[in-house]
Parts: sequence; structure tokens; C-alpha cells
Amino acid sequence: MERITEKMLSNKVEQLNKIAGFENAEYSTVGVYTLDYAYGGVALHKYVNEHGGISDIFNNGHMPKRELYNLINSYISGLTA
Repeated sequence: MERITEKMLSNKVEQLNKIAGFENAEYSTVGVYTLDYAYGGVALHKYVNEHGGISDIFNNGHMPKRELYNLINSYISGLTA
């Protein structure tokens, strides 16, 4: 089984942002997806207002990289279906 790296997760988030219409968007732009690393895990967040407010997309908090990678793949599949 291939090890999931931070670069692999970043590439998935870039893909997700392109689907959402945010190619090369500035940090904290409303609607942009981003990764948050804490507590030994990682979470997918989306900026929801101009003051830096975020939403945890999967409402699971921080999780192992592999788990988040699989969830992002499923999320992208759902968006593009």
C-alpha cells in the first residue's frame, strides 16, 4: 500500500479548488479549500467568510492522511458525477 504524503494531499486539494473555480486563489479566499494539520492528523477546511471563518468539510476533525485522502477522492467523485 502506497504511503500518503502531504504533497499528495495538497495535489488533491488543488484539484478540488480547480473544480470549485479557484485556480491559484489567494490564501483565505472565501470558498477555497485548505488543509489544516494539528493533533498528529489533518483536516479539510473551507473558508466561509472574509474574516477567516472555516468549516470542517467532513466534521471529523483531524484524521490520518490516508483516511482524509480517501474522503477527498470520494468528495471529488461526488462533485463531478
